[in-house]
Amino acid sequence: MNFASPFSVAIVAMTTLAFLGLPIGHAMIAGSILYLWLAGLDLGTAAEQLLNGMYTNYVILAVPLFVLAAELMNIGSMTDRLLRFCNAIVGRFRGGLAQVNVLQSIIFAGMSGSAIADAAGTGKLMQNMMTADGKYRASYAAALTAATAVIGPIIPPSIPMILFALISDASIGYLFLGGVIPGLLMAAAQMIIVAWGARRENFPVEPPTPLRELPRITWQAFPSLMMPVVLLGGIYSGVTTPTEAAAVAAAYALVISVVLYRSVSFRDFYRSVLASARTSASIGMLIAGALVFNYVVTVENIPEGIKVLLTTWDLSPLGFLVLVNVLLLLLGCLLEGTTILLVIVPVLIPTAQALGIDMVHFGVMAVVNIMLGLITPPYGLLLFVMTRIAEVPIRDIVRDTLPFLWAMIVSLALITFFPELVLWLPRLLGYQG
Repeated sequence: MNFASPFSVAIVAMTTLAFLGLPIGHAMIAGSILYLWLAGLDLGTAAEQLLNGMYTNYVILAVPLFVLAAELMNIGSMTDRLLRFCNAIVGRFRGGLAQVNVLQSIIFAGMSGSAIADAAGTGKLMQNMMTADGKYRASYAAALTAATAVIGPIIPPSIPMILFALISDASIGYLFLGGVIPGLLMAAAQMIIVAWGARRENFPVEPPTPLRELPRITWQAFPSLMMPVVLLGGIYSGVTTPTEAAAVAAAYALVISVVLYRSVSFRDFYRSVLASARTSASIGMLIAGALVFNYVVTVENIPEGIKVLLTTWDLSPLGFLVLVNVLLLLLGCLLEGTTILLVIVPVLIPTAQALGIDMVHFGVMAVVNIMLGLITPPYGLLLFVMTRIAEVPIRDIVRDTLPFLWAMIVSLALITFFPELVLWLPRLLGYQG
């Protein structure tokens, strides 16, 4: 690479701006404009790429709607009722509250599509439940909550999969289906680690919920439990697109919280809309920056160059997937997940397509990699979230997270080597890939 080339200068500028604290989306836009100026291209191209990308991709609307659905779910009593239901199911076993944490992550994964929303929504409540009366170490409870939140964007709906569909033209519906079995596989791995830890550390056994109480608890949680059914049923029956389903999910959460549970005030609603707007704006700026920077990458013909380079290495499809896993896991230690998904992954897609790798399999695998980056130091975003919630040193959370991280890396290896774990369910429902 010529270190005096416009592209190299733009990369240095982006990196410097990000290091100085400028949001990465803004840094990508600034670096891209600098590239256009140095290369003698029309500076207005940046605005053109941004506007065309943001206003012609209907699928992007699903992102703020899923974020709003998660916020509305968290401000109502839906969370409390679902946790009582989870406790009634698995709380009676040794380490039962820890198992409740895993089970609730599976249920909440079908509602929000965001790992951060899941951790912030139920993280504080699970932290208080698990550490009350010294039942569990604060660092263990925080580590488990961070690890279980990773499942959220793998089991549908999933904001990262929506973004992958944006950059790859893969079907959102089939990507959602492809994430079901990997998500359940990762949850099973976490439950095994919890059971192993429960015996080793003699975790407490919770008082069992009387069987006569189970129907009442289930009935109280039933409207909340139906949210994934309404959401995914609309998508796979063909009644709604994924974007329309996101709007239905937000409306359903609002109606259940306000009308049925009567647990949301106007002030709560206003705050949730405000929080959703902030989160959506930050994601939107990342998407905008990535759209402009991806134009620069295309002008430089970098994807084709990487495809040619990897072709000279004579990699098999499996060898390429292993290389991608290693690359994304390492980048996850240093970069924010959405940045990896919108900037790095598009460069790898042409090579994957040239090798005949299925885009649904590749997309699910990439999302799993990026989600694992949320709990890998030093940049694991979920680790920082749980540090604030639990008020414990991050090194203690990292120590207790490692067994769960290794178990999920094993799960990642399984879905890499056995594509049918991802593709079986989509093909069952008509996928031809």
